[in-house]
Amino acid sequence: MIRPYRPEDRAAVAEICVLTGDAGGDSRERWPDPDLLPSIFALPYVDHEPELAFVLDDGGRAVGYVLGTADTQAFVKWFREEWLPPLVERYPLPEQQTTQHDWLVGLLHNPERMQVDEVADHPAHLHIDLLPAYQGAGHGRGLMTAFLRALGEQGVPRVHLQMDPHNTKARAFYDRLGFHEIAVAGFPDGAFLGRDTIAP
Repeated sequence: MIRPYRPEDRAAVAEICVLTGDAGGDSRERWPDPDLLPSIFALPYVDHEPELAFVLDDGGRAVGYVLGTADTQAFVKWFREEWLPPLVERYPLPEQQTTQHDWLVGLLHNPERMQVDEVADHPAHLHIDLLPAYQGAGHGRGLMTAFLRALGEQGVPRVHLQMDPHNTKARAFYDRLGFHEIAVAGFPDGAFLGRDTIAP
């Protein structure tokens, strides 16, 4: 079933992020540190706006999620001022980004990368991930519907996401849900998508 996120889902959300973090596949070989990827793309969202996090529950634990923020600008400020400082000692900013790990730590230290002028009129953004065994059965649509409805109930008009344009399976999923391309300077076509939320 799809239900609101609960604090006891936190570890499962982090694990899902790792197991889907390499273009939808297992990221453990690429990024062996099990905490880094969730610290950027999952856990700050469930801590900051748990009311905008929903999980797919298989009857025992979360096996998929959608999460995000209603206000990207406010989220970036919170990330910079409150989320990042406790992580700096464990993940100091590398002087040069010579490895995949360094590159990812660089993302952690640069929340302002989420402030993109071309999507300013789509103030919310999201991340959605399901374990492979649960993909292709309509669960992603259900999660997205719950998230879009929650945004609409908050009066948020539009939402955006960033994706790898080479991930054709994900792009087909977003196309079916009514997302459209948003051109952003310096990024390839299809890197940013957006759509209206669901009005209450």
